[in-house]
Amino acid sequence: MSSPTAPGRGERLSLTEVYSDLYVLGPGDTLQLNFLDPAAKEVGGGFGILPDGTASLPLLGSVQLSGLTIGQATRWLTSLYSRQLVRPQLYLTLVGPRPSKISIIGEVEKPGLYPLPSFSTPVTAIQQAGGVTLNSDIRRVVLRRLAGPDGSLKETTLDLSQVLLQGNQLQNPILFDGDTLIVSKTTDFIPEEILQVGISNLSPSAINVNVIGEVKSPGTLQLAANTPMVEAIFKAGGPIKWRAQTNKIQLVRFGRDGKVLRQTYQYKQFNNISQASNPPLRNGDTIIVNKSAFGQVIDAIGDLAVPINAATGLLNIYNTWYFYRWNDRNN
Repeated sequence: MSSPTAPGRGERLSLTEVYSDLYVLGPGDTLQLNFLDPAAKEVGGGFGILPDGTASLPLLGSVQLSGLTIGQATRWLTSLYSRQLVRPQLYLTLVGPRPSKISIIGEVEKPGLYPLPSFSTPVTAIQQAGGVTLNSDIRRVVLRRLAGPDGSLKETTLDLSQVLLQGNQLQNPILFDGDTLIVSKTTDFIPEEILQVGISNLSPSAINVNVIGEVKSPGTLQLAANTPMVEAIFKAGGPIKWRAQTNKIQLVRFGRDGKVLRQTYQYKQFNNISQASNPPLRNGDTIIVNKSAFGQVIDAIGDLAVPINAATGLLNIYNTWYFYRWNDRNN
């Protein structure tokens, strides 16, 4: 069997081509074979591709189809049936695609290889990978696809912000088995876009954040994804007046490389979301509201008052005991 010629490696893929004849057949696919000639109707019918990549077909026997697109398989079967039939023109239809295994890498919370149901899209795939990170550029998500039996690849760049903001589903195509999604990294944060991601299924539905120090209700909070730092402090009761050092709020975060990142911010209640002054939060972040100089003085006085009060109490006990003893001796 001579395989049909496939496109060259690294060829660019247009969005129109994403929806065209690019599905590569493999074990587990179910197909339907139909002939234009009514006399060949009995030759057609449904069949599946076996684990070895072959299919058992009437008049032909075992035929290797794995690694071909539907168009390539159609042309190959037409050429084989032309030796058996006078009118070999046929239609080949995919009726049951196999479950997809998609590689998701780059700026997602849990990169890896994911088995996904048929007809999954980049949005649902990224959701399975735990959502995007705050360093992701959802305007540049690369879809890389196997384009033929020789291992050649095609790719396109998707702008998922158009899916979220405009509902443009052309930017959210059906994924095929063997596809790779690469979520690009950026430092160009657009607040409106971050907030939109936060309420979408491109991001985890909720995160846990610790708020400790000089707030009214310290502890762990469950918040919506990408909640800004100021809002988290507000939901912890807000800074305690006079005791909180609001110009040195610390945000402690564990990076994906295991390193601890610590940054200092100034608390302003009505700050808009921004990386510079009011960053969106990640799961596991810790916010530390430090003690002001006034708070430190008050606590120091309180600590000093404890031994003074204890000494005063002992002196009162001694005076009482001495009074009763003196009274007993003189009566």
